[in-house]
Amino acid sequence: MDNLPGSNSRRDVGRPARVLRVAHVAVVVEDIESALTFWRDVLGIPLSRVDRASDQESTVAFLRLEGAQVELVQPTSDNSGVARYLQKRGPGMHHVCLEVDDLEGMLDRLKQAGVRLTQEQPIVGPSGQKIAFLHPESTYGVLIELYQERPHGS
Repeated sequence: MDNLPGSNSRRDVGRPARVLRVAHVAVVVEDIESALTFWRDVLGIPLSRVDRASDQESTVAFLRLEGAQVELVQPTSDNSGVARYLQKRGPGMHHVCLEVDDLEGMLDRLKQAGVRLTQEQPIVGPSGQKIAFLHPESTYGVLIELYQERPHGS
């Protein structure tokens, strides 16, 4: 079934990588438990799980909506990128995550277009998927995360 038209398990030869959907919005917070009282308890968005993202020095709470998620991100170190963001800008919108069908292909396309990446190669995200970030200087002020649900060719 993975080879049916429209399947995102691998892209068509010759077709450029494409964005499939908004996967989540991430909100940086000082205290996840406090933030959950609003997002989960007041708004009623169900909490899926809370994960520690050691490589990104943060804790992430995943709140599931139909077709997307809200992620609450709390730094676990004063030296992490998320901590610096929080210190500079305060709590609030951190990034928008877009699912793509071919992350490596999309990164190649973006590099050719002169888009500034925060890393040249994808990294493994907190849920085991491949991710990469685009620098806000190239995206009109918005930090963008790209991710691929199922890596190309798997």
